[in-house]
Amino acid sequence: MASKREILEELLAPVVESLDCELWGIEYQTHGRNAMLRIYIDAENGISVEDCEKVSRQVSAVMDVEDPISSNYTLEVSSPGMDRPLYKLDHYRRFIGAQVEMRLRMPLEGQRKWRGLIAGVEGDEVVLRIDSENEYLLPIDSIEKANIIPQFED
Repeated sequence: MASKREILEELLAPVVESLDCELWGIEYQTHGRNAMLRIYIDAENGISVEDCEKVSRQVSAVMDVEDPISSNYTLEVSSPGMDRPLYKLDHYRRFIGAQVEMRLRMPLEGQRKWRGLIAGVEGDEVVLRIDSENEYLLPIDSIEKANIIPQFED
């Protein structure tokens, strides 16, 4: 059975793509009787406020018709930003060589929070290099949350 996030992604990806944007990812969180639907969009030349407004209007219209969320919810459309979240193996492939912070669903070697360099992708696992001597293969399904650590040049 598909998760709510997967159902929303399947429904909304064509809408976002029709507006010349990429659906980078979706976060769906419930808070009591209310929910938050956060949609991250991206484009080759970046995302403007106008892009977010345009996608928000179209997504709202589709959500009103399809009604995949029965409770009250807040819709937020945003660029992934410099500390972009990573959701799919393709995201990790695009950012090989980048520093990342991760939180795992279950502890590995006694810890859930990890920080390191994305060294590659093997099958359905992300290769995380912690230092020159330690690399870990992390199944994509074991990663609860991951974000790029922005690097600023002097």
